Amino acid sequence: MTLRIKALLVHLLTATGAVLSMLAMLAAVEEKWDLMFLWLVVALVVDGIDGPLARRYDVKRNWPTYDGVLMDLIIDYLTYVFIPAYALFKSGMLEGWAGWLAIVAIIYASVVYFSDTRMKTKDNSFAGFPACWNMLVLVLFALQPGHGVVLAVVLGLCVAMFTPLKFIHPTRTMRWRTVSLPMAIAWTGFAGWAAWVDFNIASWAHWGLMVTSVYLVLVGIVQQIIPLTNREG
Repeated sequence: MTLRIKALLVHLLTATGAVLSMLAMLAAVEEKWDLMFLWLVVALVVDGIDGPLARRYDVKRNWPTYDGVLMDLIIDYLTYVFIPAYALFKSGMLEGWAGWLAIVAIIYASVVYFSDTRMKTKDNSFAGFPACWNMLVLVLFALQPGHGVVLAVVLGLCVAMFTPLKFIHPTRTMRWRTVSLPMAIAWTGFAGWAAWVDFNIASWAHWGLMVTSVYLVLVGIVQQIIPLTNREG
């Protein structure tokens, strides 16, 4: 198989995310939240592997007809932002004015963030919260905090998108990747487990989600506080 064909197949793999987003949306419309999140977890796995494959097979050079970055952004907006925001609103987790405020803030702030040319830092992390609402909303479904907590977290992270706070990319941020990548893989496993058991509070997946989520949210900020050592540099 030639490099050109491999590059094309990577593009086609990325494009499957659009199909997965449709399947997730259909489940969301029927309020089958566990099924919706299972599709979103599969989409997250695809998003996690297509990037390394794209760089390995140099898709920009070997199949430049399709813009993989643009394709990825379109799909990410659906799976990371639009569908999770719909689920947060429609599930009743936030009702009335709070629900409207949250969904408008998520959708509006995220589209601005996605178009920001400064969203990536020099070490391939994200500048500001990277609009991973699919991950946040799944955790909220699992933990079921009060309405006030949900609203505060949502609005706080909307603001955090436009701050200099750093959030790692688990596969591309090299610093501490030997820990960060397994944590991200573990989070994905716990997320799939939690959705599979329909967010049963007795599941150990909830504890795993909490531990891995705290790490993934805070590790980039910790890296900003702790200077690079000579060995890391």
